[in-house]
Amino acid sequence: MKEIHVEELLTLKEPVIIDIRSQIEFADGAIPGAINIPLFTDEERQIIGTIYKHEGQAAAKWQAMEFVSPKIPALLKKIKSYQTDGELIIHCWRGGMRSKAVVTFLEFAGIYAWRLVGGYKAYRHHILEQIPSMIPDKTVVIHGMTGVGKTEVLKILKKKGYPVLDLEEMAGHRGSIFGTIGLGEGHNQKTFDSLLFKGLTEIKGVDYFLVEAESKRIGKAVQPEKLMDVKFKGLNIYIHSPLEQRVKQLVSEYVLPYEQEPWYDEKISLGIEKVLRRVKDTDIRNRLIETLHEKNYHDMISILLNHYYDPRYDHARQDYIGEFIDIIAEDPIDAADKITAKLKELSFPPMLETNSHI
Repeated sequence: MKEIHVEELLTLKEPVIIDIRSQIEFADGAIPGAINIPLFTDEERQIIGTIYKHEGQAAAKWQAMEFVSPKIPALLKKIKSYQTDGELIIHCWRGGMRSKAVVTFLEFAGIYAWRLVGGYKAYRHHILEQIPSMIPDKTVVIHGMTGVGKTEVLKILKKKGYPVLDLEEMAGHRGSIFGTIGLGEGHNQKTFDSLLFKGLTEIKGVDYFLVEAESKRIGKAVQPEKLMDVKFKGLNIYIHSPLEQRVKQLVSEYVLPYEQEPWYDEKISLGIEKVLRRVKDTDIRNRLIETLHEKNYHDMISILLNHYYDPRYDHARQDYIGEFIDIIAEDPIDAADKITAKLKELSFPPMLETNSHI
């Protein structure tokens, strides 16, 4: 049986990673790009676990065999359908019975695959160990009031070749009360860590990166201490944009793509309920409730910016001890162009230029 360790797996070019854990295990955390082809359903896994607990290992193995036997042809056919020129990697939770069995079945069928030693557990241990040492020592932190389009600016800069870590994308959350609108329920810590490791791997070799100013917790995920330390000491670029442009940006991001969805009104209502718990001014509270009933999202956003988000933003800025540079921009495209010019002036080159000197 061919075996591969995590360190070797991460050096492969375009491997085909098959995760044979149950759907609930896969949803809790997975190797980015892995394909979930479960050996057992969630219910079957639970039954096997219960039998193991009450009747012992032998009885649990027998039940597992009864579940798996009828599935083998379809399972192998499905795995084979994903075969490419890349190495085929099979893994489960700890690299135990499940992955050994599937690799054995594949070998009998003439399909040769690697078994990941230690499974997903080994992968997670490895990335958590490596992440702190992979974080570059210098950073450029993008600041600005809610609605200036910081995430959009980062996406533009990434397309220009700059080393960017989009932490909101990794967290599946925009870092606000309304942060999961259109993004599902947000990513858990395991998924965030995996995507952070992947992002750090993609910028390997550079001595700095660009990132948005975020609190330590983004939705369900918490950033590593090392990352926060580097951000607090970095160069800070503060984007200033007109209020009406910020409202327009937020309408285009939070309202227009989703307002016809059946879940949208309830999501907004829940968000406003949370805001109302923190707003003491009766007039502001009444105006927000009125815009909610009228579905006047433009005015709602304007009120939220003026009386909720903006007053809270400068307080968060105090944690950053590095130099601040102000950029006045009409929109995210204008901001990205001006930041690009500033980065060149300050000798922060795009990745291609950076790597050419290594």
